[in-house]
Amino acid sequence: MTKLTNYLSQILFLVIKELRVLLKDPSSRALLVTPALMQSLLFGYGATYDLTRATYAVLDQSHGHTATQIFAHLNGTGVFRQTATLSSADQIAAMIDGDKALLVISVPEDFERRLAAGEQAPLQVILDGRNSSTAGLAAAYISSIVSDYNASLGVTSPITVVRRVWFNANLQSRWTLMPALIAGLSMMQTLLLSALSVAREREQGTFDQLLVTPLTPMQILIGKALPSMLIGMTQSTIIFLIILFWFQIPMNGSVGLLYVGLFSFTGASVGIGLSVSALSLSMQQAMLYTFMIVMPMTLLSGLLTPVHNMPEFLQIVTYANPLRFGIDIVRRVYLEGAGLSDVALDFVPLSVIAIITLPLASWLFRNRLS
Repeated sequence: MTKLTNYLSQILFLVIKELRVLLKDPSSRALLVTPALMQSLLFGYGATYDLTRATYAVLDQSHGHTATQIFAHLNGTGVFRQTATLSSADQIAAMIDGDKALLVISVPEDFERRLAAGEQAPLQVILDGRNSSTAGLAAAYISSIVSDYNASLGVTSPITVVRRVWFNANLQSRWTLMPALIAGLSMMQTLLLSALSVAREREQGTFDQLLVTPLTPMQILIGKALPSMLIGMTQSTIIFLIILFWFQIPMNGSVGLLYVGLFSFTGASVGIGLSVSALSLSMQQAMLYTFMIVMPMTLLSGLLTPVHNMPEFLQIVTYANPLRFGIDIVRRVYLEGAGLSDVALDFVPLSVIAIITLPLASWLFRNRLS
């Protein structure tokens, strides 16, 4: 019994010692609480498949009472919000391509006449299939509202919903998810590699020797950044080829523009990774910091749930997330066939992030010595 007591006491002393070491460091205490708090809040607000904000445009060529009532029903749900009233079919493409509306509802000129004659009257719903889950939910919601309206008229189905989906005709989730992974999967590896680069040398004691060489901090920065960027671009290429040839998801845009976007995105990601690496005193810290920021970046990127479905304060936070704009460039160029003018605004935040984080990392190389 005495031996067992001593054995358990020794284990208890070791546990207490480890807890004291862990809780003594302020940064370690923060890492115990901050990730769980941050990620639980982000999952609650950001990772939702509920349809809460669906913007739509209207092309009403009938100007009748029935169409007006249906739009009133849509607006009354609190989910759908009309953002534009179109005057011609030529304006539909700009609304969908520019992400100004999730869907466009087109009412034909003979809509009221068909209803009055007892014929079926089609209501065309044009959906943005680049986010298949949201488009599918919106289409189902509209069909339900139209069915309820038909029931209120006491007839079976005078009004029918004709669905047309752009960029993803069959609403296949693979078409939405796989192109986004060209940016998403490569970012995880790129961020981790760049975050470990300086922390590894600092832990091994070789980084101080590197600082006293004739190399300037900018040269060190470039030397650390380029390998991670090359590996990131290589991984993006592998994923791109698998999606194109194995899963046979057709590429509609310019491969050159796609790679320009990926290069800008990778540069911004490496800037964040190097800043994390320069702040970390050990590889363990660098890995913890990286894993702490990867999950929020993924949740706030639009990879799983659309950004416009998030609360407004989170939508503002996403402007500091390079993955949001990397995914937007890839999806629009790959699925939509967007040109440079269509995705030019995505390059602005990526450039700003790189301009801030890369010089910051260079400064930290020189000043964060202990």
